[in-house]
Amino acid sequence: MERGRFITLEGGEGAGKSTQIRLLAEALEARGKRVVTTREPGGTEGAEAIRGLLLSGGQDRWNDATEALLFAAARADHVAKLIQPALDRGDWVLCDRFVDSTRAYQGGAGGVSDADILALHQIGSGGLLPDRTLVLDIPVAEGARRAAARSATADRMGAKAQDYYERVALRFRDMAAAEADRFRLIDAMGAPEAVSTRLMAALDDLL
Repeated sequence: MERGRFITLEGGEGAGKSTQIRLLAEALEARGKRVVTTREPGGTEGAEAIRGLLLSGGQDRWNDATEALLFAAARADHVAKLIQPALDRGDWVLCDRFVDSTRAYQGGAGGVSDADILALHQIGSGGLLPDRTLVLDIPVAEGARRAAARSATADRMGAKAQDYYERVALRFRDMAAAEADRFRLIDAMGAPEAVSTRLMAALDDLL
């Protein structure tokens, strides 16, 4: 059986990942693909429990290194129990965030080294990387506006200072430039349907 494809959506707060993962799943299913959608942190019972730890409480609850460890633990369970089995069945897996979010948030914005984050990923998840990483790129201020319109109360990871998210956005762009074979930087401004069309175009070579 042919292995499935692993596609991740990345980006800062309010970039539209939840909407776009739904539209992308619909478009791929229309092409005859079996699609599994999931999210990080989360996707399995154990990983969802860790999600609760990461997203609740005050900003001083965890430091960046502890966050990186918790994300890696959640991801290990997610990969072993959901992502890898789905890929082995030949399904397409669409994931809202993956290791590149840790590289951007706890790495680029938090100061944990990329080498350490990838070492944790190798230990916990066998170094699994997506076939394609789609980064939804919007101005940080616009992302904040969208996030505020969506919910009056931000979770712990969505309630940091603006300069933190500026560093996150810069790190995503730097990764996309450095790893152009895997990443595609997608303009996430405009109507959701227009953004979805751009995402599908970025998967043409895999289809």
